[in-house]
Amino acid sequence: MVAGTTLSLPWLVVDAAGREIEPVSVYLRDRMLGDASTATCRSYGYDLLRWHRVLWALDVGWEQVTEAETAALVGWLRHARNPQRQRRRPGSHPAGSVNPKTGKPTLRAGYAPSTIAHNLTVVHGFYAFHQPFGRGPVLNPVPESAARRAALAHRSPLEVRQQHRRARLRPKVAVRHPRSIPDDQWDELFAQMKCVRDKALLSNYLASASRASELLGVGLGDIEWTKGQLWVISKGTRARQPVPTSPEGLAYLAAYLEEDGLPPEGMPVWRTRRGESRPLTYWAARRIFQRACEVLGANWTLHDLRHTAAKRMARDPELKLHEVQTILRHAHISTTELYTAVGLDDLLDKLGAYYARPVQPMSWPTQYAADDIEAVFGAGQ
Repeated sequence: MVAGTTLSLPWLVVDAAGREIEPVSVYLRDRMLGDASTATCRSYGYDLLRWHRVLWALDVGWEQVTEAETAALVGWLRHARNPQRQRRRPGSHPAGSVNPKTGKPTLRAGYAPSTIAHNLTVVHGFYAFHQPFGRGPVLNPVPESAARRAALAHRSPLEVRQQHRRARLRPKVAVRHPRSIPDDQWDELFAQMKCVRDKALLSNYLASASRASELLGVGLGDIEWTKGQLWVISKGTRARQPVPTSPEGLAYLAAYLEEDGLPPEGMPVWRTRRGESRPLTYWAARRIFQRACEVLGANWTLHDLRHTAAKRMARDPELKLHEVQTILRHAHISTTELYTAVGLDDLLDKLGAYYARPVQPMSWPTQYAADDIEAVFGAGQ
């Protein structure tokens, strides 16, 4: 993968000799003309690069593939080690284990089922795009589920989602419930922030429930001090939308701007502190958060801050669920409902009280005769 030179194709997929793979470029350019984001183009590019690497290893042309090559891709992804999981610090928890402090599992060494499913979806779309032009095989090499297609066709969002079978070669993708940072661990994380900028950043993440990349794009003109809100470019719609923030977040933000000065025109308020002033990137913000987690032995992520804010709002008795949906900017309230689920960590106090109570003997109303009770329920009841 190399960076492209045009807005219509920001990423190029090349072979081992550095030559552009033209069928992939045609498909990615069509996605970009359909208003896909640059991140989507990059993600699709890596999926198709992975697919072509399998074809090169099998010495099969992209137009002569069958379902057998798809099975080879799935088999390789199910057993191969993900190179992104090999960059681990000495003494860190093994891949796939559960962090004892947070109770959150670490990423396993291989490819996740969601990654495999996404790769199959991209490859299916790649061949579906070329098929009307007479390019590629007659049949799409990625199997699809007719039951799923029928279940999703003309479905009203008010109806209960119908169950359907997975297509062949598709992995089981478990529903992941969002995890929030407990209050005591949040206090520890916040205490690890060494400068006013980092405290302002985390404070506004928790107050606004913004996604990581959305908050980093806030400029000076996007702050409404009197109304207590920020304007962000939403990740999904890429529309400029308001999000709330707290007085504490605005106070830290004002202190940060007073200490580091106002940003130049057109630059976001969040900037680097070393060397020449540059916009703070997502990777730099993530590294700030990672360093704090490493000190505490935790494995929280930046996106967990959005989950934490959403769970706190969903459990507030004064906020209705549809109001939380508006703040989070979810398209469907079913997504917001995920934050109302009660986890085992939330029941520790109640379970402790339950285990401490003595077992209550079974009793029956006095109007029932003991012989009748024994005849119906057996002896010892």
